[in-house]
This record gives sequence, C-alpha cells and structure tokens, in this order.
Amino acid sequence: MLLVVTYSRRARETLRNACRSHEETVVRRFGRAALLRETEYGAFLACRLRERHAGNVQIERTEPFNEFADAPDTVREAASAYENRESPSTPYDRFAAGTDHPTSDAMREREL
Repeated sequence: MLLVVTYSRRARETLRNACRSHEETVVRRFGRAALLRETEYGAFLACRLRERHAGNVQIERTEPFNEFADAPDTVREAASAYENRESPSTPYDRFAAGTDHPTSDAMREREL
C-alpha cells in the first residue's frame, strides 16, 4: 500500500477530494493521511498530490505486518504472557526478569 501524509490545509483538502472521487483506490483514510492501493492508479494519485503540493505531501510504501511471519516466536510469546499476567500494573521489565522473555532494551535494539 501507499501511505500518503499531508502537512498543509490545501494538501489535506486535495487528499480528501481525491479520496472521495476515487474510493476504489482508497484502502483507508485517517484525517491528514490515507492508505492507497498499490496500483499504478494509486501511485498516480499520490504523485499528483506531490506534484501539486511538493513538500507538503509525503509518500511511503507500506507492507502488511504478519505477526506469525515477521515477529520472532519469543516476542509473540512474551507479548501473550505479558497480556495474561496476574498483576496488570507490573512493568514489562520486572515481569520479564528471571524468565526467558526478552528484555525491552534487547527488543528495542533488534530489527525485525
């Protein structure tokens, strides 16, 4: 998908109009941003917005996140165990101490 983010009122208005006129290309709209289908027409709409509003439009390519394929088992298991902890006020690092779950510092440093 293509993520289009706008940074000015005029660009936001143009994005809103494009989304209304081309609903078949819009996956989802979030106020000043929209996800467009990754088609040539989606790229055309995004490039057109950029051409009209230059630096007030940011375009990024996104990829869906598949937790089973993209996140290590240790991360998914830690998330599941943490969400099912007995005491909901326990911070993660205290919860993970003395277990096989990764520390929050270790997870921050590792790329997916």
